[in-house]
Amino acid sequence: MNQEKIGKFIAECRKNKKLTQEQLAQKLGLTYKAVSKWECGKSLPDLSLFKPLCEELDITFNELLSGEKLPKNAYQEKFEENVINTINYTNKKIESRNNFIGIIFIAFGILISITAISIFPSESSWGSIYSVFGAIISLIGISRFTKKFSYSKRLICNFSYFLLFILLLMTIDYIGVINIHQAPRFSLVKVTGEKVIYYDTPFYDVVRCNRNEKNETFKVIKNQNYDRDKIDSFCK
Repeated sequence: MNQEKIGKFIAECRKNKKLTQEQLAQKLGLTYKAVSKWECGKSLPDLSLFKPLCEELDITFNELLSGEKLPKNAYQEKFEENVINTINYTNKKIESRNNFIGIIFIAFGILISITAISIFPSESSWGSIYSVFGAIISLIGISRFTKKFSYSKRLICNFSYFLLFILLLMTIDYIGVINIHQAPRFSLVKVTGEKVIYYDTPFYDVVRCNRNEKNETFKVIKNQNYDRDKIDSFCK
């Protein structure tokens, strides 16, 4: 649909009816700014406004979408064309709304994860729980963008995004362990000795020696089997 042509046609019909933009807007329950945007070709009326707008301007639905008065011999041809254009316009509006909602979910999910890492101490399980929750929220946003894909491709894309998100969280966690000397958030098992805590994560292990003392240290080691009764030996 040609927005500029339709906008000029609305302005022409409004003037023929001797209505100001504000008067037309009031009849439709809108502000004059909305009418101004139509007439400038910046936007189109919402589909729900097509019928009342046509009634106020004394034009047909077909003429509104065509942006001109139509002779009888061209009416049917234009009608079919306008039906297709309306369907395309509606689909684009729906897609645009879905994309906007998707972006909101993605941004909100990322914000939750960042906030969880920033607020909760590394020892708290809530940090990892809310981080994963943020990843799920973000995944919902991504799924709105992948609706157009086939089921298998959509599944692969969604799973890949979630996996990359979790790996990124674990990478940030690893950087925190190395640079800030903090306990890992995503540990599968935490074994506590007399002055030692052993954290078993999916990709590496962390030994916390002399916990809660001035000379407390964190050692990052490769994943390995450990004896719960000999945890203290890792700090010798």
